[in-house]
Amino acid sequence: MNKPMNMNGVIFDMDGTLLDSMPIWNNVASSYLRKKGYEPEPNLWEALKFLSLSQGVAYIKEKYLLPETNEEIETGINQTIEYSYFNKIPLKAGVEPYLQMLHKYRIPMCVATATDKYLAEASLKRLDILQYFKGILTCQEIGCGKDDPTIFESARELLQTDKKRTYVFEDALHAGITAKNAGFKVIGVYEESAKDDWEELKKIADQSILSMEELV
Repeated sequence: MNKPMNMNGVIFDMDGTLLDSMPIWNNVASSYLRKKGYEPEPNLWEALKFLSLSQGVAYIKEKYLLPETNEEIETGINQTIEYSYFNKIPLKAGVEPYLQMLHKYRIPMCVATATDKYLAEASLKRLDILQYFKGILTCQEIGCGKDDPTIFESARELLQTDKKRTYVFEDALHAGITAKNAGFKVIGVYEESAKDDWEELKKIADQSILSMEELV
């Protein structure tokens, strides 16, 4: 394993980048709505994929005139996916050895995710990689989605690193664009559920990988 060049901090997206969890998210809103007796629109995931959880909750509440509060809807969605985070979702290929390498060279890392913190902590702890990160920042805590650079700026402040040498790993095109426009280096990570955006992600990324196995 070679020491990563010109890198003094790393901000990882979680779902689709560290965890092979996107199949869960692709269906969770539709599953929740069906449980409540509503028939979701066929392309619901397309409408939600660029939104944080709180933004997605606001969308389906308004779209389907749900009587529950935003907090109740978010709780219901989390309960729908909770079992998978606590018990099933695996790491993506190459993640653990790559984190071990960064840790060996004392490169600080954190996670910036749209998933609620308790789910993130549970899955990363179960997979025995939580100890590699200085912290987990969530869109819910920051108060905006990844269409806004605040979560990346907050993550860099946590790491106390030089922005020009801080790398953001993302599978989502909109998040990659946000990080790139904010002055970060971007590593585009292939995710099957976002394959339609892969060519565009490669164009804006400083480096693109099919998996982290390429980096170790």
